[in-house]
Amino acid sequence: MNVKTVLILLGLALATIFALVCVLLSRGRAPSICQHLPPEQEDTEDGQSLVFADLTPEEMVQVVRYLQGNLGVQLVDASRAKPSDNCIASVDLQVPAKAEVLRFLDGGGARPPREALAVLYFGNQPDPNVTEYVVGPLPTPGYHRDVTVQKYGGKVPYHRRPTLAVEYKQIGGFLKSQVFPSAPAFMQQVMEYDGASLAVVTAAPRGFQSGDRITWFVVFQNVSGFFVHPVGLEVLVDHSSLDISQWAVIRVFYNGQYYRDMAQLESAYVQGRISVEKVRKAPWDGDFSSMKPRAPSAALFPLQYEPQGPRYSVRNNLVLFQAWSFAFGMSVSMGLRLFDIRHKGERVAYEISVQEALSVYGSNCPGGMSTRYMDGSFGLGRYTSPLVPGVDCPYLATYLDLHYLAPSQVSRTTKNALCIFEQNLGSPLRRHYSNLQSLYYGGLVNSALVIRSIATVGNYDYVWDFIFYQNGAIEGKVHATGYPSSSFFHGDGLRYGNRLWEHTLGTIHTHSISYKVDLDVGGVKNSLVAHDMAFEMTRAPWSPEQQIERPRLTKKVLDTEDQAAFRLQSKMPRYIYFAANSKNKWGHQRGYRIQITSFAGDHIPEASSMERAISWARYQLAVTRRKEEEPTSTSIYNQNDPWTPTVAFADFINNETITNEDLVAWITTGFLHIPHSEDIPNTVTVGNAVGFLLRPYNYYDLDPSIYSHDGVFFTNEQDFTACEINPLACLPKTASCLPNFPPFTYDGFQNM
Repeated sequence: MNVKTVLILLGLALATIFALVCVLLSRGRAPSICQHLPPEQEDTEDGQSLVFADLTPEEMVQVVRYLQGNLGVQLVDASRAKPSDNCIASVDLQVPAKAEVLRFLDGGGARPPREALAVLYFGNQPDPNVTEYVVGPLPTPGYHRDVTVQKYGGKVPYHRRPTLAVEYKQIGGFLKSQVFPSAPAFMQQVMEYDGASLAVVTAAPRGFQSGDRITWFVVFQNVSGFFVHPVGLEVLVDHSSLDISQWAVIRVFYNGQYYRDMAQLESAYVQGRISVEKVRKAPWDGDFSSMKPRAPSAALFPLQYEPQGPRYSVRNNLVLFQAWSFAFGMSVSMGLRLFDIRHKGERVAYEISVQEALSVYGSNCPGGMSTRYMDGSFGLGRYTSPLVPGVDCPYLATYLDLHYLAPSQVSRTTKNALCIFEQNLGSPLRRHYSNLQSLYYGGLVNSALVIRSIATVGNYDYVWDFIFYQNGAIEGKVHATGYPSSSFFHGDGLRYGNRLWEHTLGTIHTHSISYKVDLDVGGVKNSLVAHDMAFEMTRAPWSPEQQIERPRLTKKVLDTEDQAAFRLQSKMPRYIYFAANSKNKWGHQRGYRIQITSFAGDHIPEASSMERAISWARYQLAVTRRKEEEPTSTSIYNQNDPWTPTVAFADFINNETITNEDLVAWITTGFLHIPHSEDIPNTVTVGNAVGFLLRPYNYYDLDPSIYSHDGVFFTNEQDFTACEINPLACLPKTASCLPNFPPFTYDGFQNM
């Protein structure tokens, strides 16, 4: 071998080594940071969505300042007000009338004046009452008008007022300073009470007739997850007097027995005349109720990221996503609500909103058996909780803060109260693999936009979602989690639930959720149409001696509100839709179908003295004419006086014609919950999700998702490894980047 050959071989070897080193170095090099592309849909809305925007902290300050200076009465801050004081209970957006808004959005009319709705408690008056004022125009108020009589047909009696946090604090002080000390031996030896070791939970409603404000308070160990640590003691407090010194205990319950007051319980205990069930004192973390993981961290769970950045945009209260646009807001009492929902530029719904969350409990203890929680009275918006990135929502979701004023004269902020994200649901929206005749694959990933809030009202956490799909469908969904409410296990407790721990009875209860859906399909005027099926018998035309049973389509226009009110457990047409006055290419009325997912328990008997207050829950679906004077299915005042309800939904249904009218669908969905041992430490969301879908029904000429940029299609004759043929083939290039995960932060324990 000559020198030239050796040099050539040596050069080749060096080149090979250099190439291998480059490959190894490139493999070890960190991927590039993901580059964000601008969203597909441009915002050309010019601030119109702000007509639905929540009040800003600055606007709330101006409203409070105006009320303080223009009502001629002293207003005490609601966070420290006595029942005998005047105070501002809440300030929220006054949503303008629909006709005004549509003139502004569609007809070039003037922007409606921006106004606030203020709820005031007047306890320091000869005739104590609750008054609602509309205050405007914002940001600099110059007028107020009392709308209470206009809305409710009369004044709102003071006993109907929702209970302020300060009233619970005052009741807690009353129990601690006056009630518990009247049974010193019992409280020390049986309850092991040290002044801070017990917590109380309110029942509601409060009594048996209008005017009552008499509440059972259930006592628990004050530990983490105290809702499942009952100690067997419950106290009935009469706090109807506006003079706190007149409050009194009128009944006491312990371990299956009733007593006149704590003094009688103490006497019976000292004399050895009661059956004592001493509960083992739980550690501060709650032991079995602790949510601290029982296993160490291991491999990280899957995460979601957007390799080219978010494909949606959020500006103020407007969201744009592919063909969708909508405005969002948060009612202090009712929670998440959407307005002006459009697909492909055309409005399909004016409003979709949560109305109420109702729970009806059973138990053999007084607090449990008398509980019918109407959570809107407590505040589904006010109790929206801060979201934890990576668990409550995807880590890289868009997080938004919530500002509210209730119950205080100072606005408060809940950080990360809302999240918005696009979610790959891990399944195709549609697909087909063809191995007959032509060979091809066509499909579309099911990627949808989600807007979410989570309300924590006492023991329960409600995960509220509105989901927007690429085929024009909208889903409203709620998951229930949190802790089950419980009673002390004694006697015939197993008639009312399952035993969850030594002294814990998980009590049977129903969840009912009310939604308002104001669809505007092809315009404001719609009709309600039902399609279903029936079998018909016919002779086979080619063989008349043979009989065929074939399904056929049934059609019916539902002309009146009575026809459109479907009782909870009754049979409802499987296809029911809002029909437009226009037709699609194939001659069908354009429509949006309502499809409900529900496992609701039975509704409370209508003979009940309080049923009218929750009469919306009689119906799985009721469609009525839209009226400004019927804005909600219930009222925050119904909780504390369900016997004379301020709003009775049943009165909305009065057989008016609903053909070619502006219509609203009132949807009830829910589930029966019989707590079981797997609800310890707390309830999971799996299987506890209910809601509804709004689906195009002949609204388009074909599925609009065929125009999605996410579609995949290739044949056996194409090079499906090429990017220009198959976008999935580009993933090694387009998705091999590092997402920017910001440092974890959480403000949920600030400003409590």
